[in-house]
Amino acid sequence: MPSTVGVARVQPERRRFLRAEFPRRAPPTRPPNVLPEANFVDLCNACGDCVSACPSGIVALRDGLAELDFKRGECTLCGDCVRACEPGALMQATTVKSALRARISESCLAFRGVECRICGDQCEPRAIAFRPLPGGVRLPQIDGESCNGCGACFAPCPATAIELQPTTESCA
Repeated sequence: MPSTVGVARVQPERRRFLRAEFPRRAPPTRPPNVLPEANFVDLCNACGDCVSACPSGIVALRDGLAELDFKRGECTLCGDCVRACEPGALMQATTVKSALRARISESCLAFRGVECRICGDQCEPRAIAFRPLPGGVRLPQIDGESCNGCGACFAPCPATAIELQPTTESCA
């Protein structure tokens, strides 16, 4: 039997720290009709008017700037936050658009063989369809053209498998 005296137990967290491999924070999730990030940061004055205006209560100030918190609910794309933004960090436009699109990660229950359609049930634009597999559960598939980035699918997901990611298109 090999001796373990003097052998240190591997500590992955410590190794990452010593190598300066810090987990990166996801980019902030900004409200609809947001200007490009550099312009937004210059114009947002942390007044909180967008926070007060949001009927869903999902706009919050984080590090002094407006962000969406989809754990609190979904964005109805009503435009109240945009209209409340006097500094112009959120652009007035004829349509209210989110620069986000949903993505389903591999932690989705369906990818593990468990039938679940909660995300699709919550999706008002019906951007999430379920593709049948012979002898298996139906797998979710997001139609990027139909997804409006509202985040209704995010909080209800029991596996936290929904990610809202910025699109390449700009709202501005």
